[in-house]
Amino acid sequence: MTKIAAGDAMMKVLKDWGVKRIYGLPGGSLDSTMNAIYNFRDTIHYVGVRHEEAGALAAVAEAKLTGQLAVALGSAGPGAAHLLNGLYDAKTDHIPVLAIIGQVPTSRMNTDFFQELDEHPMFDDVSVYNRTVMTAEQLPLVIDKAIAAAYELKGVAVVTIPKDLAWAEIEDGYVSAGTNFVNKDGVLNFPYAPVSAPEDKVQQVADLLINAKRPLLYFGTGVGGAAEELRELSDLLHAPMGSTYLAKGILEGDEPAWMLSTGRIATKPGVDVAKAADTVLFIGTNYEFPAFNPKATFIDVNLKPTVVGERHTATVGILADAPTFLKQLLEAVKAKAAAGTDVKTAHEGWYQANVENRRLWDEWMSRQAKRADDTPARFEPIYEAINKVAANDAIFGVDVGNVNIATGRFLHLDHDKRFVTSPLYATMGFGLPAGIAAALAYPGRQVWTLSGDGGFAMMSQDLVTQAEQHLSIINVVFTNKTLGFIEAEQDDTKQPHSGIDLSDVDFAKVAEGFGVKGYTVRSGAEFTKVIDEVKDTKDPVVIDVKITDDRLLPVEKIPTHAADFKGGDLSEWLASYDASELPTLGELLEKYHG
Repeated sequence: MTKIAAGDAMMKVLKDWGVKRIYGLPGGSLDSTMNAIYNFRDTIHYVGVRHEEAGALAAVAEAKLTGQLAVALGSAGPGAAHLLNGLYDAKTDHIPVLAIIGQVPTSRMNTDFFQELDEHPMFDDVSVYNRTVMTAEQLPLVIDKAIAAAYELKGVAVVTIPKDLAWAEIEDGYVSAGTNFVNKDGVLNFPYAPVSAPEDKVQQVADLLINAKRPLLYFGTGVGGAAEELRELSDLLHAPMGSTYLAKGILEGDEPAWMLSTGRIATKPGVDVAKAADTVLFIGTNYEFPAFNPKATFIDVNLKPTVVGERHTATVGILADAPTFLKQLLEAVKAKAAAGTDVKTAHEGWYQANVENRRLWDEWMSRQAKRADDTPARFEPIYEAINKVAANDAIFGVDVGNVNIATGRFLHLDHDKRFVTSPLYATMGFGLPAGIAAALAYPGRQVWTLSGDGGFAMMSQDLVTQAEQHLSIINVVFTNKTLGFIEAEQDDTKQPHSGIDLSDVDFAKVAEGFGVKGYTVRSGAEFTKVIDEVKDTKDPVVIDVKITDDRLLPVEKIPTHAADFKGGDLSEWLASYDASELPTLGELLEKYHG
């Protein structure tokens, strides 16, 4: 039988699983692996980054965007350690990622050799599969099993490869399991089997929602693909909708009955509706923050038994996939309406109050967006300018901090726009590497990164990767000279500002040093002029927006009724945020008898 280097056999397995690229930074322990990557340079694109963490974050972002496993590599010792932060984001969000780790040659293992570490325990917690290859013949097999495990268990697979093994010659006879699951175009094609709910459970949920005084349809990313059913159910029942921040792109955004997200990364209508709802259909989500009325009746619909009832007591718990259940529920409510059941009247006032709440919120945001001449700049006019020029299929890599609050409120994700972020692990520095991944995975689409100055500084060295890869990315940096999200927490807990101040970095000049065109703007009007110039860029650019440190309206503090406000006089407090025209939901409920 024909002989092949074990590293080349590994690359064949990666190809069979549809892997398109590998993010990494070479090291001595990776010499044999880099040799194999070179041999397959026409098949699998190697993306050299300037920090392994950037490679890991880019791989995680790629897997989040494409739904397919992505690959990062790190050399023995420090290179491996640098991967961990990105891999923990993958673990937290249950994302399939393969980490290939270098190790010293087998003859040098266990001798305290240069850069040698016992890497297995380092990756044990972050991974669903963690193996060190022991023989050259094992290498393609272990890689194959690792990828299968990452997909099946939805997490990180780690394979450590001693330096000498990938050069060793083995028989070229290994057949990868990936050939069973990847089509001729290299696209993974796992079959999807819908999981429906028992009919008696569907009827029970329909009755609960129809008879509720204040029902809420609260959804997460699990309802993806069922936007029409969600809208139709809301319209049929006259039940308002709320969602997680990550579910922002599922609907178009202009639905009058969608109150958007809850919690701190939220809108006022989203916070209000969650606080006051008495019956919540909690579907396709495991939203972790306590934003809801604790006395509400909860209906949990999820595919995972461990999730149902995890965040609150579930009066009804249903194991089903969200799109299938929504179809079942919609048909059940339609049947009841056709049979003469009044499915709206019990909560009509509640519905109308929330619809007006959303309308008034939108009008207030529109007024704030007109403040384009304010200096320093404000978030609202910046996002309005982005919304005007963003392509219908634009992709946004969003960093962590106040930029997530702004994105949740102001960014339009209609049509085929998408965004990716680090929502629960919440690692700063995610935005820039996510832009690299988006531009590589979806060439020809408009790509943006949105970052604060704290997060952008963490990964700014990989602007040079954007330049070297000739990626058309618009990087927007919001410089407010503080860790604003943490500043707000320190204010809320009545503590002194400690450790949050940041220097006013000239990111335009930094960008120029990395071979990227840089701009500095200080108002929404200036930003609009620049964005008109660069919106069709074929190369990366950086726009450093000197943004106000004024806190975005903390909507989570606004109670249902003004008398319950904890911070003194609510009207004075709202006026301090230029938000006097925003009523409490309680006022609107009184108006509509809800």
